[in-house]
Amino acid sequence: MRTNLLKLFVFFFIFLTSFQSLLAFNDKPRDRFVVVLDAGHGGKDPGNMGNGFKEKDIALNIILKIGKALERKGGVEVIYTRDSDVFIPLDQRAKIANEANADLFVSVHCNSHNSQAYGTETFVLGLHKTQENFEVAKKENSVIFLEEDYEVTYDGFNPNSPESYIGMALMQEEYLNQSILLADFVQKNFTNDLKRKNRGVKQAGFVVLKMAVMPSVLIETGFLTNNHEGPYLNSTSGQNKMAAAIVEAIDKYANSINLSSLEDIGVEVSVNSTNNQSQVYKDITFKIQLAAGSKRLETKSYNFKGLQNVERSREDGLYKYYYGATSDYAKITELHSEAKRNGYPSSYIVAFKDGSKITVNEALKTE
Repeated sequence: MRTNLLKLFVFFFIFLTSFQSLLAFNDKPRDRFVVVLDAGHGGKDPGNMGNGFKEKDIALNIILKIGKALERKGGVEVIYTRDSDVFIPLDQRAKIANEANADLFVSVHCNSHNSQAYGTETFVLGLHKTQENFEVAKKENSVIFLEEDYEVTYDGFNPNSPESYIGMALMQEEYLNQSILLADFVQKNFTNDLKRKNRGVKQAGFVVLKMAVMPSVLIETGFLTNNHEGPYLNSTSGQNKMAAAIVEAIDKYANSINLSSLEDIGVEVSVNSTNNQSQVYKDITFKIQLAAGSKRLETKSYNFKGLQNVERSREDGLYKYYYGATSDYAKITELHSEAKRNGYPSSYIVAFKDGSKITVNEALKTE
């Protein structure tokens, strides 16, 4: 009898443990922020070889450091397009991100030039407005020539033909605002924390960004061809600092757009907001960012799908367009829903204190 009871107890324990593990596995994807990290080049494609350094190795080192730091934070799932010295076609890199239903795609590269140019720049997908941006895109896209049947895979795309890039800007229009937000955080960290020269947030037609269906950036961490910047990027110290700056930017981005940790707060506010209860935060102004770009638009309702009282602000070389200005978080969530219904599904809430932008998380922690 005692033996049967012992067997029954063991069976029940195993069943309960397995059931709990199953529940944990099924719940896991809902709570995680998925970041796909892409080390540029690899394998038979070394990238640029400025000053004898290998872009493919430096990019991989930085990416692996970013991944380890993000994993330590918890709540983040990191997926690498490559974690060793292998060649991955551009379309496969984007496919990995798309199949993972990633929240972010971050591609890291090193720049080169026939002069002593230096500094960092971060790209989002768009139609390049300068020959310089076109040349950067051509260099990064030329890797497709190493792939078999690239004419079929990329539907006749020719990296060297300006005509091939026309229309590219429309491919990621839905995610452009978020991409610019992350790129802005990256550049500010490089400039303010690492004292690197800021070459700006730019748009250009990168194939790997075009094919990734999510907010995406391509980071040029500096010029290997520069006699000072090349050795810096090739050093362990330099790679550690670049990786840390990018990790902090990803963290700021996740907080700013109300992902993961703010989902519960949003639910709580919506429940507490019945009977029009307000959630006022003193000295905080919440707004909804509808769009950002280099084009200056009149803030008329016909330019913003019927939304009125849109504000325009010039920030870091871009025009940003905001809707709704209130200290009431319950009210701003209502206005955000209205903005999404009116055709801005990628809009997001931002917060200001004393005229300076802060994360929404920081705003909600104030009294």
